[in-house]
Amino acid sequence: MSGADFKVVLLGSEDVGKTSLMKRYIQDKFQCRPHQNTIGAAFASKTVSTRGRQFVLGIWDTAGSERYYAMSQLYYRDAKAAIVCFDLTERVTFDRAKQWITELRNHEENCKIYLCGTKKDVVDDGIKASAVAHERVLQYSKGIGAVYMETSSKTGLNVAELFQLIADDCVLPSSNERNESIKLHSSKKSSSCCLAS
Repeated sequence: MSGADFKVVLLGSEDVGKTSLMKRYIQDKFQCRPHQNTIGAAFASKTVSTRGRQFVLGIWDTAGSERYYAMSQLYYRDAKAAIVCFDLTERVTFDRAKQWITELRNHEENCKIYLCGTKKDVVDDGIKASAVAHERVLQYSKGIGAVYMETSSKTGLNVAELFQLIADDCVLPSSNERNESIKLHSSKKSSSCCLAS
């Protein structure tokens, strides 16, 4: 696992912004022009601090193209957490995200799932309307015991918060303590961060 303490995998259709999400978190950069589609998977790592200790998150950005679908199983094997991304403005990507989650649960039932609605800036700026009702996504997330967050790699909205929550969850000793963490995060960003578990 390339020396990482925890393996995190990014899943979702192509062009939903997985690579942008990882680059914003790792490099704190956003590339306006389109990325070249990921082939297979890309890896990056970052040291994070939580609970007074340091850990390395190993992050796998997987290709969203159907032709690499079978290969993705290799990358989410033994993952501690999975960020399943969908584009808030494209309904089909949400439907596909649900398929990814079903597939993931069939193979890695202990992997924690974080559902991520990307491109929040596009919705907030009125460029495109949200294609999936916020309440529907939140209800779905609660039903599967996942955390839901809306992010923008362009502005950085909730990107660092998402990965920090994952790091915190990876080392939380009990579900009660995790619930307290969720309450704290929820009170900080109730308008753009929706946490359900």
